[in-house]
Amino acid sequence: MDDPYGFLRYPRQEARKEPVPKRVRHWHEYVHVMPDRQATRQANRCMDCGTPCCHAFCPVHNLIPEWNSLVFNAHWQRAYRQLDSTNNFPELTGRLCPAPCEHACTLSLADHPVTIKAVELAIAERAWQRGWVRPRTSKRKKGRRVIVVGSGPAGLACAQQLVRVGYAVTVLEKADRPGGLLRYGIPDYRLEKTVLERRLTQLVAEGVQFRTGIHAGVTVPPGELCRSADAVVLACGAEQPRKVIVPGHDLYGIHYAMPYLEQQNRRIAGSVFDTDELIDARGKDVVVIGGGDTGHDCVGTAIRQGARQVTQVQYHERPPRHANVLSYWPGPVPVLRTADTDAEGCKRIWGWDTVAFDGHGDRVSCVLLQRLQWIKHKDGSWHKRRFHEPPRRLAAQLVLIAVGFAHPVHQGLVETMMLELDGRGNVMADSKTYETDAGGVFACGDMRRGQSLVVWAINEGRQCARSVDMHLSGYSDLPYV
Repeated sequence: MDDPYGFLRYPRQEARKEPVPKRVRHWHEYVHVMPDRQATRQANRCMDCGTPCCHAFCPVHNLIPEWNSLVFNAHWQRAYRQLDSTNNFPELTGRLCPAPCEHACTLSLADHPVTIKAVELAIAERAWQRGWVRPRTSKRKKGRRVIVVGSGPAGLACAQQLVRVGYAVTVLEKADRPGGLLRYGIPDYRLEKTVLERRLTQLVAEGVQFRTGIHAGVTVPPGELCRSADAVVLACGAEQPRKVIVPGHDLYGIHYAMPYLEQQNRRIAGSVFDTDELIDARGKDVVVIGGGDTGHDCVGTAIRQGARQVTQVQYHERPPRHANVLSYWPGPVPVLRTADTDAEGCKRIWGWDTVAFDGHGDRVSCVLLQRLQWIKHKDGSWHKRRFHEPPRRLAAQLVLIAVGFAHPVHQGLVETMMLELDGRGNVMADSKTYETDAGGVFACGDMRRGQSLVVWAINEGRQCARSVDMHLSGYSDLPYV
């Protein structure tokens, strides 16, 4: 421990954010990278606990106390090497991860955890600026070819790990550009695409080949995939949205989240859409159904498009403002937290179920909601009960449904390969080997585990790469975590 009183000497201080009136008028990132001096002080708050729960609760098991100490002592390059040893894309997790490590920080017992995520981003961005992030090519070629289907975080992490130990890796992407969810699912104000492009450039320099516009299982038969490679990794994500099937669900103006977010990302990239194709919130009352990350992305996008009013409908009851931290630590404490979209003008309502949509002609005009009561049973499970009262009506000319994703899309690749599925509809693959019931075919990321976090996708991509290496070579020098 470099400074045993650092957590007392310096209060928690988060990275600066652009003021609301300015940030809602553009699509650039509004959270600033923490300056070196501030990052050094925040890293100094790390207590270097004997049993660091932050390390255990990080899906990629970042060595957080170690690189906090290195930052405090101004060893930035060593801190980056430490971070790079466990995380292929720290510039992504530093922007997008909900930071379960901070919930597990010992200082969260006092509600002031170390700003781990901000320090991580500061390390990563300094590494890019100083030229420390360089292509790492393998001198030894194994003479084996691996095809990775999907270029989201799981597919990219898997491809990078494999190409670095000598495999010829080709990544297939059905879209016109690689990146998957990172390119077309995450708004630019959270992840500018220049950040993604510089990482893709590194992967290409390391030897990864990208083929876009290739829809595996549709434009390319699965048999052809398997015959052209020694192993196939499926990292196609979980894109099947959970449906909201209620009266009026087919009215014009009701859209699922991903088509909406994808279209806006394409518009920023320069694509032009016909007026009848355009999903635009300008001047409209917008209702976003769903309170997760995707729902918040829809809210922020609608606000930046110029919506008149945005209301976010939360299915669950409003969390309490305070709770007994010891009852939950080192996991997250279920308390009400202010979201950035709250400051930007979103109105959140809690404990309402969507029961119908109403409209004028074929266009949606309002959402009908029923108040819910949540009842906890003796076995710990929760069940909902609707109040018997007239439904609440919310005016809406645009409704965005963001209630999560059920499982991977089954049509095409999954069905034609006749892959075994688990009870939730995800591709069944061993949790250690990541191998499916089809020989030589592996699955990782959301396609295997279901809808999850970018950091979990990176973890699964790394572990899957090690399993592929073991399968093809009989051994692996790739890290287990």
